[in-house]
Amino acid sequence: MAAGKRKSNAAGSTNTARADVLRVLGVLKVATTDQIQRIAMPHLNHRHSDKATAARRKAARTATHTAALADLRTHRLVTTGGSTSTGEALRHLTLKGLEAAATELQRPLSEMGATARGAGAAGASHPMAVNETVIGLLRPKPDLAKLATDPPAVREAAQAVADAPGGVGSIGSYWTEVPLPVAGSWSTPGRGGAQADIVLTASQEGVPLLFVEVDNCHETAEELADKLEKYARFFRRQVKDTAGKARPMWRTRWTTPPGSGLENPYPPVLFVFNQLGARNPERTTARLAALTRHLWAGTKDYDEDFHHYGKKIPVVTTTLADLREHGPHGQVFHRFGRPGPQTLFDAIGNPRRQAALERHWAQQRAREREAQERERQEAEQRAAKREAQRPACARCGTKFTDEQWKTTQATDWGTPADTHPTLCDRCQRRALVAIQLAQTLQHRSERHDQENHQEQTEPARKPGRWFSRRRA
Repeated sequence: MAAGKRKSNAAGSTNTARADVLRVLGVLKVATTDQIQRIAMPHLNHRHSDKATAARRKAARTATHTAALADLRTHRLVTTGGSTSTGEALRHLTLKGLEAAATELQRPLSEMGATARGAGAAGASHPMAVNETVIGLLRPKPDLAKLATDPPAVREAAQAVADAPGGVGSIGSYWTEVPLPVAGSWSTPGRGGAQADIVLTASQEGVPLLFVEVDNCHETAEELADKLEKYARFFRRQVKDTAGKARPMWRTRWTTPPGSGLENPYPPVLFVFNQLGARNPERTTARLAALTRHLWAGTKDYDEDFHHYGKKIPVVTTTLADLREHGPHGQVFHRFGRPGPQTLFDAIGNPRRQAALERHWAQQRAREREAQERERQEAEQRAAKREAQRPACARCGTKFTDEQWKTTQATDWGTPADTHPTLCDRCQRRALVAIQLAQTLQHRSERHDQENHQEQTEPARKPGRWFSRRRA
């Protein structure tokens, strides 16, 4: 068995490592071995610190996935295509590998996108920035159990990472290179639409739906504004569902938790600037905000001190450097129209509106509690008043039960149905026994008197009369 397994996977990789490669490449489309390892097995980042050079340390920690890639290449699931600007080999899936990745990710093949052939022809600077953005949002945590036998320094370094604020979702929460058609269909989009660099869905962690655009500081503010206009057209696009009812096209693929109905904002768009090109991201951001104000600006609610964003796009910006260092929980995200930095969760949401709603709900709950308390007090007063009216047995003083009380009030043609309405059950039984006894004694007395009367009134018989007749 062992020999056969070695023959099938000559590099000796494990099923787990090969599945890691398929999942990561199924999402990222093209990646280096280093990126695959950092996402799939982040605990390896803390090992091999005794190696003399950084290159040797990287080779040691990526050895597991290097073997997996070699075996998957043997099975024609993965191929090598180009290299990064620093000389690292780029890996991507074949069509057969894309099908295998769809199975691992449990996604329809129609949602897997292309195989990214040719992406490494010019260094793949943009795909690499997209991958690093995914890693910055994901912030994979090391599995401390796998470091239980490592030196204390290794475990301490891993523990520090594990204790730091985490990221959002798992690798299965991300999609890359997702078309957003303003014409045509999902599978065959027409012209004029955008393509999202990253789509993130992690409702359980406070990010129901987030579109991410990564810019290496090569594009102008006008180009980015045009892309945001395409997003707006896509969000406005209506299609008919199976019941013939029109609904936004984006909701046919992604769902978001139902809101309160007070507003209906579009999904947020995050711009991540990677300082590779010559353009200043701060100037680009300021110009972009001015050009697209009609797409993101909300309406002020002066009574509650928050904004409504009905059919507006929450636009958020950050840099890849800040994202790498602080992650989504860091105060490094800037929402257009807001004065200061926020966490990603606050930036894509509406904290002031949420606080106002919570105050409203708290007041409503308080009113409901007050109403319940009034009802309870009124019920107690009614019960006390009724209890004060409850009759007691005229003989022993025992309070009547509800059933006894009801019986005493029941009437039969104007006459109380209860023969002793002022007595409890026990006293009634005693009274009835006494009545029966009295009736019995009276009956006996009457019979005795009647018998005495009969004896007194009946004439006496003459003795010897029978014999006199015989003699005659």
